[in-house]
Amino acid sequence: MANQINQPILPAARTLKEFDELMETCYERIILLNAHIAQVKPLGKRARAFGKKLLIHADLIDGLKSDEYAMDFLAQEVKPDGIITTRNSVILAAKKKGLISIQRLFLIDTMALDSSLTQLERTKPDYVEVLPGIIPHLIEEITERTKIPIIAGGFIRTKEDVDRALQAGATSVTTSRRELWAKS
Repeated sequence: MANQINQPILPAARTLKEFDELMETCYERIILLNAHIAQVKPLGKRARAFGKKLLIHADLIDGLKSDEYAMDFLAQEVKPDGIITTRNSVILAAKKKGLISIQRLFLIDTMALDSSLTQLERTKPDYVEVLPGIIPHLIEEITERTKIPIIAGGFIRTKEDVDRALQAGATSVTTSRRELWAKS
């Protein structure tokens, strides 16, 4: 895969202060979770100036409807390395633009798992972010059934949570916990 993510921790900034802190870290890839639509273009430019590859959670950008048109805007104006979303149409649009596509799945029960697996067959994202990321057997099952690399996210609170997710087969772990950013 040309856009392979080779980073066990993917730090996720929820605030502009956290985003600024990430500019000074050794992490190549970072995630922008929350921002206003007017902020994303300058933030993308800032990330590139610091040599960072930005992954944007399209569903969490205030003022941006997460659809194919939003994907066009992000790809042309912000130029992120990739997109995280729950929406099939945005995954397909990101793939057409050559961006890393990360489909976020909320696994709350067996029906959600089955529906998600069907969804993944249609969209074939580059990565799947599994939430909650603290259930090793689900990471193993999805990896085995889809052959799509897994990113674990949600409720990752300790170094042990990170280690368990990675041992279960996750390629990376997303976390907004600053104390885990320093433990890469």
